[in-house]
Amino acid sequence: MAAPLWTRCLLFSRAFGLSCRRRQQQQRSLNIGRGLLPRPRPLPLLLVTGGGYLGYQHYRNRIQQEDGVPTVASPTQVALYRSFPTRLLSRTWGRLNGVELPTWLRKPVYSLYIWTFGVNMQEAAVEDLHQYRNLGEFFRRRLKPAVRPLCASSCVISPADGRILHFGQVKNSEVEQVKGVTYSLENFLGPQQHRSNDSASSYRDLLLSSPDNDLFHVVVYLAPGDYHCFHSPTDWKVELRRHFPGSLMSVNPGVARWVKELFCLNERVVLTGQWQHGFFSLTAVGATNVGSIRVYFDQELQTNAPRYSKGSFYDRTYVTDGKLEAPREDEVSSSEGGVALQKGEALGEFNLGSTIVLLFEAPKDFSFNLQPGQRIRVGEGLGCL
Repeated sequence: MAAPLWTRCLLFSRAFGLSCRRRQQQQRSLNIGRGLLPRPRPLPLLLVTGGGYLGYQHYRNRIQQEDGVPTVASPTQVALYRSFPTRLLSRTWGRLNGVELPTWLRKPVYSLYIWTFGVNMQEAAVEDLHQYRNLGEFFRRRLKPAVRPLCASSCVISPADGRILHFGQVKNSEVEQVKGVTYSLENFLGPQQHRSNDSASSYRDLLLSSPDNDLFHVVVYLAPGDYHCFHSPTDWKVELRRHFPGSLMSVNPGVARWVKELFCLNERVVLTGQWQHGFFSLTAVGATNVGSIRVYFDQELQTNAPRYSKGSFYDRTYVTDGKLEAPREDEVSSSEGGVALQKGEALGEFNLGSTIVLLFEAPKDFSFNLQPGQRIRVGEGLGCL
């Protein structure tokens, strides 16, 4: 006998309610499961996967180097490396460097850094670690005046403490950042429109003021444990400051051997001018965690700033506009003919450590007194005539 209509309706409503409750329980279970799983984070995922890939490539490159096979990163690999937010990370690191540490924490933190990178604190003007309020002050520590004597017999001295990556004559407008890996001189310095040399057949010749001279270069790499200030390598006048915003890839020698034109891709500040033999330039190249490059006589310079875009450059001339702010202690003054610097004079500083590139004109008989890979300190001679 068929059940009454009201009974069938009651059974249907109970079955429908039970089905709805089961669906709600299943949805809760799914939500709980999703809550237990970590939400995907694009930036950490990119860093982990990209870092793993670069680590693998570095390992493979070392194996190939041991076999005598030179390796250079492909455009895809360089693009992947440049996609890392190194500029943002460097700005964050800069803010952390400015955080004042508690007095009780300063000695343990700085001692660990000293032990890790082999810092010689006996040369520091202030040896008491408690006097450095933050990491930035410790990185930019000054030295005792007598620990960096200037070489009187050399016309060009080392502008920084570090290691010689490469040196020699510039040929075919190509400069070696390390042995076998080059970069374009024009891409590195930018256009030289203010120079007129009708007989110039190349960019290199455009820089030379005399056919009896040649163009030379030196690359000095500053490690994290080195003294981070750089000095004037000779008596000269700075006529132009050119700021290239760019990437902040590592300039470690291993990376410099891997990335062609690394110095042209990274952010850098180029100071160009004249010395007794003609053209002279000093370039401070930025790197990861070294977004801050300071030049003492130029208060307008601001590196690793979001308002600057890659692929451009910004000039400031000191020849027609010598009206800079009144110099503070350890700063230099300027004139209408440029900013006059004396040999060994404090010129600027990095936030952590990076690379200095010297490019200068000199007579053809100029010779270097250097060895590739040797350690060098401020004031030691680079070469002589």
